[in-house]
Amino acid sequence: MNNKAFSCMLALAVLVPVLGYPRALNQNAVDVRIISDSGAEYPRYRTYPRIREAGAYYYMEAVKGERYSIEVANRSDRRIGVVIAVDGRNIISGQKSDLKNYERMYIIEPYDTNTFEGWRTGMDRTNRFYFTEQSDSYAERVFSDASAMGTIAVAVYREKIHEAAPFTAPRRDSMSRPNGAGEKGCADSNKKDRMSEQAGTGFGETTYSLAREVPFDPENAIAGKVVLKYEWRSELCRKGIVSCGPKNRFWPDNVGFAPIPYDFRD
Repeated sequence: MNNKAFSCMLALAVLVPVLGYPRALNQNAVDVRIISDSGAEYPRYRTYPRIREAGAYYYMEAVKGERYSIEVANRSDRRIGVVIAVDGRNIISGQKSDLKNYERMYIIEPYDTNTFEGWRTGMDRTNRFYFTEQSDSYAERVFSDASAMGTIAVAVYREKIHEAAPFTAPRRDSMSRPNGAGEKGCADSNKKDRMSEQAGTGFGETTYSLAREVPFDPENAIAGKVVLKYEWRSELCRKGIVSCGPKNRFWPDNVGFAPIPYDFRD
């Protein structure tokens, strides 16, 4: 077991109905970065899906065998909860995720930055994320689920602000909560050129990561969403996301001017 330690908050909150996405999400609510164990950030490339979807979408290169962590910075002055799904599975519970506010979530303090380096398998441990082929991915091997393979998704929920109310002594039968009814997860403080399978995330070695539970009541509506689609470099080349052809030493790749449309006639 790796002795690298993190502290973690597990939220207990009441279940609330999900009313759907707001008309506009705050794309500055969080900053999401994917960091390799070398400390370098994986480059990402902004994309805009043809079907209009709320949120920020990016492509990112996956490097086979490399371990990675998900770094989320809270840019707001309010505590937030973040549901994080890798390959479509909630990284706290392992359950299939729809990024809803009743799922287990990580809690991040105002203006704080937390790092999540693996699947949570206990109150004091996680198992590392690493890039691998689909057949070796956690989602495929354990759940036979490839419905969201090769994605890292973060949904942001702000904490509800409750108005002060006169104190009323609770009834005896309402003083305890059902066990597990509102558990929300935790917040860590802390080439091949050709691949036959698409990229996925594996279940790696155990790391030490402490957790504790705190109360957190999320708002009904999602406040922000970031989705990264990670691919092998060969696939990014095929899709034209990155330039992979042989470089011509006499012809610069970027001349610094606006490109001329292919059908333009002077």
